[in-house]
Amino acid sequence: MGKLALLHMLCGILIFWTVKAEDAYRYFTWTATYGIASPLGTPQQVILINGQFPGPRLDLVTNENVVLNLINKLDEPLLLTWNGIKQRKNSWQDGVLGTNCPIPPNANYTYKFQAKDQIGSYTYFPSTQLHRAAGGFGVLNVYARSVIPVPYAKPAGDFSLLIGDWYQTSHKALRQILDSGKSLPFPDGLLINGQKQSTFTGDQGKTYMFRISNVGLKTTINFRIQAHKMKLVEVEGSHVIQNLYDSFDVHVGQALSILVTLDQPPKDYYLVASTRFTTTVLTTTSVLHYSNSQTPVSGPVPAGPADQFQWSLMQARTIRWNLTANAARPNPQGSFHYGKITPPRTILLANSAPLISGKQRYAVNGISYINPDTPLKLADHFNIPGVFSLDSIRTAPAAGSPHLATAVLPSSLHEFIEIVFQNNEDTMQSWHLDGYDFWVVGFGSGTWTQDSRKGYNLVDALTRHTTQVYPKSWTAIFVSLDNQGMWNLRSAMWDRQYLGQQVYLRVYNPTASLANEYGIPTNVLLCGKAAGRRP
Repeated sequence: MGKLALLHMLCGILIFWTVKAEDAYRYFTWTATYGIASPLGTPQQVILINGQFPGPRLDLVTNENVVLNLINKLDEPLLLTWNGIKQRKNSWQDGVLGTNCPIPPNANYTYKFQAKDQIGSYTYFPSTQLHRAAGGFGVLNVYARSVIPVPYAKPAGDFSLLIGDWYQTSHKALRQILDSGKSLPFPDGLLINGQKQSTFTGDQGKTYMFRISNVGLKTTINFRIQAHKMKLVEVEGSHVIQNLYDSFDVHVGQALSILVTLDQPPKDYYLVASTRFTTTVLTTTSVLHYSNSQTPVSGPVPAGPADQFQWSLMQARTIRWNLTANAARPNPQGSFHYGKITPPRTILLANSAPLISGKQRYAVNGISYINPDTPLKLADHFNIPGVFSLDSIRTAPAAGSPHLATAVLPSSLHEFIEIVFQNNEDTMQSWHLDGYDFWVVGFGSGTWTQDSRKGYNLVDALTRHTTQVYPKSWTAIFVSLDNQGMWNLRSAMWDRQYLGQQVYLRVYNPTASLANEYGIPTNVLLCGKAAGRRP
């Protein structure tokens, strides 16, 4: 064979394997509309995705590419965000107002993103206004590739449960309450998968996975199953030490996966969700139905934990990273030794609930966030002045009157930082970071000090995207800033986020490179001061 022919053959083989090796693409068209449903028994307007409430279940496999055309048929601009999906090198697709112009009514936008090196239980929901209070949310599961073993036997079935508080008041009326300077009232009820009651059926003796996500607006929820133990196996993309629990607290924005073996006499059993840390306890039930059952649910509904914050805190400390299990790649989760790195920088963020101009707001280090008319990511890309400033918020609380501003924290690509969430209020907090997961290295009461580090878990701390902060307490996290972009760090409690408890983290490298960040999408929506510019 001549050298030229051999070269052509080798090039053909290389091209073939390159094409074959590319990760799969999944194509979707979703339409957001209003519709009528009765989640709590009374008809009300909700947001549907493709006619469904909750929206369609989005099941992916690690590294699959998503091309999703979202058509907005609401009467207001809309964005969906993919809660927990890291959007590697791609904050352009994050779906929040700091990165994207909202989709106008009767228009569309095509999201293009990859579930890169991820597994686990996630959700999507509207990030604009208070649309989340009307629906538009759904399940997003990322399954491991078949060649990657997981640390448990394949379950006989896989159920996804969206639990959350719910209001019968419309999202527009709730928004008016917040805009008027008042706090939201107490929720009207709880839902499981958009209903007051659902049924989940399994065979006696078999084991099933339940993926549980708190998609509510503001309330921690305790979940339990009558007469059954729950084995925790995964939390927000991380395999964990497989402890058994009778019940579990799921804070706003959090997700977890449990295995349940149907090892009881054949009958029906309660699945229970109830509010935590509330004066009035809301409860909703569903049914675990054994396929050979002839007996309906009976007996009292299992009660939730009698203890309050201390019980929940102690439970949180039992959740540990499984250092020997594979993650999305065939290497141990604990191969990155976060505990051997001393973060060179600490950011201390204190939440508060000030009145500004006589109206209720929420703030971080005295700054209550306001959205500019131009997304921060676009302003950064086009070098548009006057949209945000990198000295708009301090990295620690300081004296001074709370005020409104567009708060952006500067950081450098590949920094390794410590963030401490200081909660001096009497209420529960829940914090989420887009684009990342982080190690939750410590919980503590009172005010955080440098001595607090002596109690950090530097061996097998859980890595996740949303963490709780208990009242009059602090939570510390470590973050490896390996994902360039503009990333939203926010309260997962949506009334607090709406009224200013959020900042953006600008992870930046001055040298432009596709190895660090993808370019601006050709179909990008332009608005505000970016309108009319060329991508």
